[in-house]
Amino acid sequence: MYQNYNQAGNVVLLRAAALWLLMALGLAWCLVAVKLQLPLFPLIFKDFDRLLQAHLDYLLMSALLFGFYAAHVPLPWHVSWAMAVGAFTNASLFLMQSIFPSLNPPGDDAFSLLFRAFTMLSISVTTYGFGRGALIVFQATFPKN
Repeated sequence: MYQNYNQAGNVVLLRAAALWLLMALGLAWCLVAVKLQLPLFPLIFKDFDRLLQAHLDYLLMSALLFGFYAAHVPLPWHVSWAMAVGAFTNASLFLMQSIFPSLNPPGDDAFSLLFRAFTMLSISVTTYGFGRGALIVFQATFPKN
C-alpha cells in the first residue's frame, strides 16, 4: 500500500477485514470437521449453532469493514480501531459460547461474570466504532459550506 494514499489512515479496516475473513474461512473448515465428526473437533466445539453464528458474524463484520474502507471517507484512528477490535470481539462471543456451552446463558460463576463484562465491553466498543463511523460517512454525503 502506498504511504501517500489519502485513505492510508483507514488501512487498519482493510487489514482487520482480511484477518477476520480468514478467521471465517477457518471456522468454515471447523464447521465441516464437526459435521463429519473428525477427531477432536466435536470435543472442542460443543455447540454447532454458536459455531455457525461465529462464522457468519466474522463474515458480516469483514463485509462491513471492507465496505467502510471502500467508502473512502477518512475516519479518526480511534473509530477505525474500535471498528476493527469490535468486529473481532463481537464475533468471538459466539465462538466462546461454542467452546464453553455453560456461557449460554451465562451463570453466576466467576468465568460467566467475566464473560458478561467482556460482552458489555465488546458491544460498547463495536457500537462506538460502527455508530461513529456511520455518522461520519453519512455526514460526508452532504456538501461542505
